[in-house]
Amino acid sequence: MQPDPLINTVLSEKSWLTSQPTTTDLWQTALSLGYPAALWRLPNRADKHLIVSLDTVLPRVSVDLEELPAGFAISPFDNLDFGPDSPARTLFLRADIHATFGEQGSKIVETGTAPAVNRFWQAVAEQPTAKRPASLSLTDLPDPNAQSDYVHRVAQAVEAMQRGEFRKVVLSRTKRVEFSDTPDAVALFDTLCDTYPTAFISAVSLPEHGQIWMSATPERLVSQNADGLFRTLSLAGTQSATDANGVPKRPAEAMWSQKEIEEQALVSRYIIECFKKIRLREYLEEGPKTIIAGNLMHLGTQFTVDTQAVHYPQLGTVMLRLLHPTSAVCGMPRDRAFNFIRRHETHDREFYAGFLGPVNIGSTEEQPATDLFVHIRCMKLEGRVATLIAGAGLTEDSVPEREWQETEMKCQTLLAVLSKP
Repeated sequence: MQPDPLINTVLSEKSWLTSQPTTTDLWQTALSLGYPAALWRLPNRADKHLIVSLDTVLPRVSVDLEELPAGFAISPFDNLDFGPDSPARTLFLRADIHATFGEQGSKIVETGTAPAVNRFWQAVAEQPTAKRPASLSLTDLPDPNAQSDYVHRVAQAVEAMQRGEFRKVVLSRTKRVEFSDTPDAVALFDTLCDTYPTAFISAVSLPEHGQIWMSATPERLVSQNADGLFRTLSLAGTQSATDANGVPKRPAEAMWSQKEIEEQALVSRYIIECFKKIRLREYLEEGPKTIIAGNLMHLGTQFTVDTQAVHYPQLGTVMLRLLHPTSAVCGMPRDRAFNFIRRHETHDREFYAGFLGPVNIGSTEEQPATDLFVHIRCMKLEGRVATLIAGAGLTEDSVPEREWQETEMKCQTLLAVLSKP
């Protein structure tokens, strides 16, 4: 693939730039200039994408998938009823510079204004050679009351459900660790890609927040490709993907409790109820079946709709507004579960349990696609400190201590990568 002419000019200005810039070059330049950036890889794909927005303060949008330009969306959890008449809370990184790195080479597309784009490439040329840091050590930042507090909140939720206040709620907790030095987000991203090939891997730098969010999420919220094929997934229930001896289990070996089966069925019924609200009957339901997601197994059911066949091109936007936040990260009924979460969780979820992903970006400019995922299995980087957030789906049959252990397993999705040499 031939380099972009502008990049050829930049390459000639700096002797060490003997090939197209790498993900690290672009990422570090965006960081140094204070520009937001998003790096991602779709499940079961090899191509890695990176976009840089030349906005130092990101626009807040109400997500309309048919109207937005190419870019990357990241929404907070607290974003209910985000229609055109509601406050816009979703951050949108416009793809002013979009680089694709794949097995066949790299490609860069520019849509930003020429002066700003030229300044960015000049900064790339002047960026010193990126050196990945040596192996970093991790230190827990302990919270001695974390387990007892979480177990107590779970018990409160179980009592509320037994009184009939709601049927399900998802309570989350945080876990904080500190690196011996500021970690290289691109190196962590690459390790996540190697470790979890079936997950959506992302790193999103938000300079205005002073944060980098990283995730390896297995949960697709809304996808719609250029052919109009819409997909969503109901995912719930969690168990280790290895046995007591650390040997990987086959999906057929997974044993699911009645509590986990019912929890997953609630998520599926929630999606079906959303279809009913818009009088959509023509959908394909596949599952539930066991899905391996890194070190964990879940129960999942995929729903597919041919939007061209049902003459519903806006289905992606409509379903996104109906689905978020799903019962997999909030509960049922949604509003009652949401209010319980706001009253009982002691931390701000921020972008955890929101959604994120590329919008109107595909493998080629002629085939744009949207792929939005539920933002779970994630952490927030602030300098040397990483805050992991994990939740457990609770029903009236939940055992508080077991739910604590489930959140511990979910934290290990990222901790296992962070602690690699």
